[in-house]
This record gives sequence, C-alpha cells and structure tokens, in this order.
Amino acid sequence: MRSGDLRHRITLQTFTTAPDSYGEPIKTWSDLATVWAAVEPLNGREFFEAQRTNAETTYRVRIRHRADVGPTLRIAHAGKTLEIQTVIDVGERRRELHLMCREIT
Repeated sequence: MRSGDLRHRITLQTFTTAPDSYGEPIKTWSDLATVWAAVEPLNGREFFEAQRTNAETTYRVRIRHRADVGPTLRIAHAGKTLEIQTVIDVGERRRELHLMCREIT
C-alpha cells in the first residue's frame, strides 16, 4: 500500500453506553481513532420502500491494518457517516484492510 494513496482523514467510532445524570443508560458513539485512509465511492442507487424514495451509496475505505476494526464500528468522514458492512484483510497479510461500507442518511 502506497502512503500517497491514503489522503483522507477518517474517524473510527465505537458504540458506547454511559449513564446520564439520572442513571439511565444513554447510547452514544465515541471516537476510537483517527487514521489516514483512501475513501472510494463504488456505486449509488435509488430504491422505493413503502412509497418513499431512498438513496444508497456504497464505499470502499482502505486503511492500514488494525486489529480492533470490525463491523461493529462506523466511520465519520467529511460530514458523512459510513456503516461498516464487511472487513477484508487483503491477502490475509495483516498490512491492509478494505472496509466495505454504506452511507447512513
């Protein structure tokens, strides 16, 4: 992986639960790490669901290998939120990860 290809800054976020002032659990997303990545939109499509038009865009995000990345995380990038669908360890060499994501609207 060439470092020049990783020109976007993304933030990996993890789901956490913390109590509020009344002791009730609040579900929030907190930042796990900010890393360099290559963000590539793959395709977009529109579909109808219950008489509503929805747009969906899928992305491939390439980052250096991290052991703590999985489908339970999400990505914040340039005002967009991307849900990680699949994590692919390219060549199973622990050097590069391809994160297949879809945009949350």
